[in-house]
Amino acid sequence: MTIPSPQQADPEMERYLLLLAAQRSPRTVDAYRRDLAALATFLDAPASTATTESLEAWVASMRAAGLAPSTIARRIAAVRSAFRHQVLLGHRADNPAAEVATPKRCRKLPRTLSPFESERLIEAANGTTPRAMRDRALVELMYGAGLRVSETVGLARTSVDIDARIVRVIGKGDKERIVPLGAHAKVALLAMLRDRRGAPGRGDDEPLFQGPGGRRLSGRTVQRSVHAALGEVAQQTGVSPHALRHSFASHLLDAGAELRAIQELLGHASLASTQVYTQVNPKRLRKAYEKAHPRA
Repeated sequence: MTIPSPQQADPEMERYLLLLAAQRSPRTVDAYRRDLAALATFLDAPASTATTESLEAWVASMRAAGLAPSTIARRIAAVRSAFRHQVLLGHRADNPAAEVATPKRCRKLPRTLSPFESERLIEAANGTTPRAMRDRALVELMYGAGLRVSETVGLARTSVDIDARIVRVIGKGDKERIVPLGAHAKVALLAMLRDRRGAPGRGDDEPLFQGPGGRRLSGRTVQRSVHAALGEVAQQTGVSPHALRHSFASHLLDAGAELRAIQELLGHASLASTQVYTQVNPKRLRKAYEKAHPRA
């Protein structure tokens, strides 16, 4: 006979997860399920039996185990949400996680490249095969337009107006924005599309960046393609596709672009997300301070 684990024997949390599945993505539900299971394992009892004292002991054990503050904070948030649901249903009078302190998350500054490093990286992507030309266009567009990986793979052929040099991007929350297409990215895209000429298309939904059989690339493929295109240079700098987006923003800011304009180009909903780039280059901040402050 199989003995159910503590989390399996917790109908209260299972009902909560079922409700959550109707509101959130499967990935989020899976993450919450794992977090609640981690609590149940620590308690050796159903997660719904937790008290404030046991939750604080759980947090202390996670700190002692060296878990990242962001991981601990996420787990507390998942548990707090589950108990809030129980309170709303009247299944319990209090939320034992409400008073549990959440560790402060250390906001990690983005990894950015210098303009020289960016040039080295892009020049390293100089092959002449169809795949190499596609990967060169990927790198040029992600750095030249500051696109997320998900936005890049989501582009259709009709998303790009090469003559007008603009890209229509669907970002987070299905919000559309228009981003200028740089001259170098235009050249790389033209080379890629010229090589593809004659291949069967798929109409308006034809992916801009394609894999075998004209299939849309996955985010993982883009990650591998960037590293393959940039070769040893990528290994030396530790660059990732997202580092190209960070560098796009940082280099615009260094050249004097307004933060609001960068916010629009990146598709950030909040200016606070864009302001992290003001912390990236201390030299630029010192220069601005010395230029503007009367007591500098």
